[in-house]
Amino acid sequence: MLGVLSLVFWALILVICIKYLIIVMRADNEGEGGILALMELVRPKKYGWGFVVVISMGLFGAALLYGDGIITPAISVLSAVEGLKIATPFFEHYIIPITIFILFLLFYFQKRGTGKVGAVFGPIMIIWFLTIAVLGVSAIVKNPEVLNAVNPVYAYSFFIHNGFHGFVILGSVFLVVTGGEALYADMGHFGARPIKYAWFTLVLPCLLMNYFGQGAMMLQNPQAAANPFYYLAPEWALYPMVVISTLATVIASQALISGAFSITQQAIQLGYLPRVRIIHTSQEERGQIYIPQLNWLLFIGTIMLVLSFKSSSNLAAAYGIAVTSTMVITTILAFVAMRKLWKWSLPLALMLSLFFIVIDLAFWGANLLKVLHGGWVPLVIGSFIYLIMTTWHWGRKMLLAKIEEETQPIEKFIDEVMSVRLVTTPGTAIYMSSNPKGTPPALVKNMKHNRVLHKQIIVLSIIFKKIPHTVIEESIEVENPTDGFYRVIAPYGFMDNANIHQIIDVLNTKGLSININKTTFFLGRELIVAKEKYGLTRLRKKLFILLSRNSQRVTEFFNIPNDRVFEVGSQIEI
Repeated sequence: MLGVLSLVFWALILVICIKYLIIVMRADNEGEGGILALMELVRPKKYGWGFVVVISMGLFGAALLYGDGIITPAISVLSAVEGLKIATPFFEHYIIPITIFILFLLFYFQKRGTGKVGAVFGPIMIIWFLTIAVLGVSAIVKNPEVLNAVNPVYAYSFFIHNGFHGFVILGSVFLVVTGGEALYADMGHFGARPIKYAWFTLVLPCLLMNYFGQGAMMLQNPQAAANPFYYLAPEWALYPMVVISTLATVIASQALISGAFSITQQAIQLGYLPRVRIIHTSQEERGQIYIPQLNWLLFIGTIMLVLSFKSSSNLAAAYGIAVTSTMVITTILAFVAMRKLWKWSLPLALMLSLFFIVIDLAFWGANLLKVLHGGWVPLVIGSFIYLIMTTWHWGRKMLLAKIEEETQPIEKFIDEVMSVRLVTTPGTAIYMSSNPKGTPPALVKNMKHNRVLHKQIIVLSIIFKKIPHTVIEESIEVENPTDGFYRVIAPYGFMDNANIHQIIDVLNTKGLSININKTTFFLGRELIVAKEKYGLTRLRKKLFILLSRNSQRVTEFFNIPNDRVFEVGSQIEI
C-alpha cells in the first residue's frame, strides 16, 4: 500500500507540478497553450527533416487528444454514478441510462461557454475538493503511518518486490496524472497563473489527502478495495457524495472538451482542419469558444463508449495509451523549446528531458499492455484525425499551388486592364483572394464575361499567421497601386476569428469609403476533381474533396452577408 501511494504522490509531483506547471507552461505562445501552440513555437523556420518531424509529432499528439476527449467524460461520469450501486443494488440497472442523461446535459450546456459554466460550477469544485480532503484526513488520523509514503524508497521497493506486476500497476497509477495535457491545452481559456494557483493551493493538497486517506482505510479494511473512494464516506453521506462527485466529474470532463475546442480552432487557422462554425462565448475572453459540430461528435463518441464498455473498470483498460503518447511527444518538443526558446545549456536540457522521458515511457509501456483490452479505441480515433489533418493540409497546399499556376500577377492585371477600363459601375467590389500577390480568378472571369468593373475594387486576402493573436488595426496592410484599386492583406492570429465587418470598419478609418450594404463580395467556388483513376493517392484526394465539400462556407466563416455575395465557379483538377 505504501509503495502504490508513493508512486501516486511522486507521479503528481514530478509529472504535473514540475514537468507541466513549472516547465512546459513556460512555452506560452502569447497566452495560448496546448501541443499545437508548442509545435508552432518550436518548429524550424526552414522546411527540412526537422520541420517534418516536429510538425508530424505535434499533429499526431493533438489528434490523440481527441480520443481522450471522448473517453474522459465517459469514464469520469460512469465511475461517479457507479457509487449508487454501493448505496443499494436497486440502481444497478439504471447506471448506464443515468450516465447517458448526465452526459447529454454536459454536452448540451457547452454552448453556454467556459466562463458561465465556470461561474456556476466553481463554488461546487471548491466544496468538492474540501469534502474529499476532509474524508481523507478522517481516515489518515486513524492510520497516520500512510504519510510515510512520501518517501520515494517505498516506490522503489514496490518495483523490486513486485517485478513485472509492479510495472503493470503503473497503468493504473497513471490515471492520477491524465489531466496534465488538458491543463496545458486550457491555458488559453483560464491563463497560466490561475491554473498554477488553483493547483498548488487547493487541488494538489486535497487530492493527496484523499488518496492517502483511501490507503489508510484499506489498511484497516481490505474489502474496501472494491470502491475505496465511496467507502471513505459514512453511510449517511453516500447519496450526497454521488451527487457532488458526479458534478465534479462533469466539470473535469468540461475542461478536456474545452481543450478539444481550443486545439480544433488552432488546427483550422493553421490550415490542418477544414473550416467549421466557431462561436465565441465571451466578449471579454477571446479564448472561450464553442464548436457545435465537434461538441456533438464528441457526445456521440462518448455515448458509444459507455454503451460498449458498460463499466468504468472496463473503460480504464482503454484509458491512458493516447494521453501517454501525447505526453512523450510533449517532452520531446519541450526539449526543443529548452534549447531554442529558453537557451538552456545542452547538459541541463538533456538531463531534464531524459529524466521526464524515462517516466513518460514507463507509463506509456504500462499502458501499451491495455491496447488489446480497448486501448486501440483512442489510437484508432487519433490515427483517423491525424489522417484528416495531414490530408487537408496536403490537399490545400496542392489546390493553392494549382490556383497560383493559373493566376496572373496582380501588377500585370493592373497594367493591362485597369489602365483602359471599358465600363464602370458605381459601388464597391471586394474580391476574396487566397494569394495576396495574384489576381483573383473571380476578378478575371468577371471582367472577361461581363466586361464591367466596379468603381472601387478591393482585392482582400485574409491570412492566418503563426502567432496566436494580432491587432488588426495595426497589422492590416493597404496598397493603392492605381486609382480606385486597392490590395488589402488582413493578418489574423491562429486563435483569432476573422470578421469582414471588423475589416471594413478598419478600412474606413484608413481613408477608404465602404458601405457594406452597397458592396458586392466576389468569391471563387472551386469544383475539385481527382486526376488519378486508381491507387492510394486517389483515395486521399477523394477524402480531401469530401472534406472540402463539407467545410463551412467562406461566407459563414468570415461573417460575410449572404445577400451581398456573387460566386464564380471553376473546375480544378488535382
